[in-house]
Amino acid sequence: MITQAQSPTQPELIYPESDGQPMADNTKQFRWIVTIKEGLEWLFQDDPNVFVAGDLLWYPTQGNNVTRAAPDAMVAFGRPKGDRGSYQQWKEGNIAPQVVFEVRSPGNSQTEMDKKLVFYDLHGVEEYYLYDPDKADLSGWLRGRERLDVIEQMSGWVSRD
Repeated sequence: MITQAQSPTQPELIYPESDGQPMADNTKQFRWIVTIKEGLEWLFQDDPNVFVAGDLLWYPTQGNNVTRAAPDAMVAFGRPKGDRGSYQQWKEGNIAPQVVFEVRSPGNSQTEMDKKLVFYDLHGVEEYYLYDPDKADLSGWLRGRERLDVIEQMSGWVSRD
């Protein structure tokens, strides 16, 4: 009698829908997050292939549920509208969100914000915007040939998308 060895089955990897972190640290930050996200929803309301989300976990790599981010607002062109528990890039035509917004809170360290910029750069974001409501300061980065580069003049800036 011949018996075939069965390969052990790997348990299905879970991609959590929550990181346990609050969406905002205060009412001002929350108001700006909602304003930006809802403004994006309004801007793209007639395009069924533009997905807009706020505070949604984005997993860029299949098989890795540790590498993730939850942008305050994000836009993915070429992806259908609809509800999702998380944005699993490999299930989204391997399309990274092209535009990401963060609203800085008093609790954000510069190191934390730098890590976010590196993450977005590494994972293919085309435009990244950071708004500091306490300073009324908007900063932006636009993908150049190899990386996200600072947008020098934000006054009057219009996104290319």
